[in-house]
Amino acid sequence: MMTRGTIAWLMATAVAVPLAGCGEKAQTLGPDSAKKSDAKAWEGVTAGNEYSASGYKAGDKTTWETQLKARAERGQNEYSHIVSAKQ
Repeated sequence: MMTRGTIAWLMATAVAVPLAGCGEKAQTLGPDSAKKSDAKAWEGVTAGNEYSASGYKAGDKTTWETQLKARAERGQNEYSHIVSAKQ
């Protein structure tokens, strides 16, 4: 049989655990943090970086768009995967 201490401990835990999620802090910028403006997407990655695709020129918007279009057609277009699988 459970003692009163065990029952009290279980009830306190049952109340404390759900209330622990109520302590979320606000996700706003503080007065001491500076607002950072984003750079253009095609200026972010330098050429020759291990994450840049071959043929990409840093800062060139047209090559950036060309690389995005090629990636969408080759790797992320599920219709092209289905068509090539049927053939």
